[in-house]
Amino acid sequence: MKLTRKEKSKLIIEGFITIGLILILYYAAFVIFNRMLADFPGIIRGFWFFGDAIISIQGNQIISLTPFFIIILTIVAVVTIHWRLKRRYKQMQLNHIISELHYIAEGHYEHRITKDFGGDMEKIVESIHVLVDSTVQAMEEERRIEQSKDELITNVSHDIRTPLTSIIGYLGLIEERRYQNEEELLKYTHTAYTKAKQMKVLVEDLFEYTKVRQTTTPLNVSEFDMVQLLEQLAADFELEAGKRHMEIEVVTSYEAIQMEADTEKLVRVFNNLISNALKYGKDGKKIFIEVQKAGKEVIISVNNDGSPIPQKSLDQLFDRFYRVEESRSQETGGTGLGLAIAQSIVALHGGYIYASSDAHLTRFVMHLPLKQLTEKNNKADFS
Repeated sequence: MKLTRKEKSKLIIEGFITIGLILILYYAAFVIFNRMLADFPGIIRGFWFFGDAIISIQGNQIISLTPFFIIILTIVAVVTIHWRLKRRYKQMQLNHIISELHYIAEGHYEHRITKDFGGDMEKIVESIHVLVDSTVQAMEEERRIEQSKDELITNVSHDIRTPLTSIIGYLGLIEERRYQNEEELLKYTHTAYTKAKQMKVLVEDLFEYTKVRQTTTPLNVSEFDMVQLLEQLAADFELEAGKRHMEIEVVTSYEAIQMEADTEKLVRVFNNLISNALKYGKDGKKIFIEVQKAGKEVIISVNNDGSPIPQKSLDQLFDRFYRVEESRSQETGGTGLGLAIAQSIVALHGGYIYASSDAHLTRFVMHLPLKQLTEKNNKADFS
């Protein structure tokens, strides 16, 4: 640490003061011993076992110190001075660190304390840097959460306001009897009913999203056959796929894959993925679900050969309220929560999901463990 001129002056003064105190102490000891020798010569000489190795005594007075004793006193003085100056130097280092901390606390979180202290002080500085970094990360995370909450409120308000405006508008027409005949009345009520159902779907998806985002959400774990589950889902979507002139099938080399998971939540995931494939893969002809086992996990891929997803959208697919089709049309513009819910459910099971897309194929791939951890099973037992 580089000392200021004032600090160097303080160290020099400290050194001189320490030397003065040591000399006074030595002189006081010399006088006291001489006095004791004069008053109690017999006693002192009877207990005196150092002899001439330390001092020379003539009559009842000390006449000289031996070179050996002078060296000992000098060493003691040097050690004492060094200890005092080192202690004061560490205090100066600590004052520097405290001053730097005050500067950081004023909001200069990017500032770093110099690490040229050495020894324990350097470890303290490194610990302070770790603490500051973790505090900054916590503050950034808090800001991100607050921003995320604001975005959530904004998106929910936007998506609810649109159908609500339509509902109020059509019900207003009915309330004011501004319709020509019963057919027009039924048209207004049907439109209001349709918009109300859209709001219901949004509210349900929002509730499901907030529920599965909590890491403490219990899993109702049961053992089942993944291949059989996917084949049943493919059969359920077969009619809808036929209406869109698409085929849907399960592709696997396994007759059965036994695993543990919350089937109700996983069905929600597959429903979202297959529904997206039917909506956004409408230019394609086929949806196929691949299932394979690798070690202690099962890998499931929901694929379609429709139009590819733009590369810029792939990284945002699992963000809540994100839609590839920004127009939010009634036909394909869902709540924007489906994939976010799917990702959260997969994460609850200890797995992960990602997407890839090119001119030939769009794939949603998820990795799920075959067995759930004991603590998750225990949570499910208590639910």
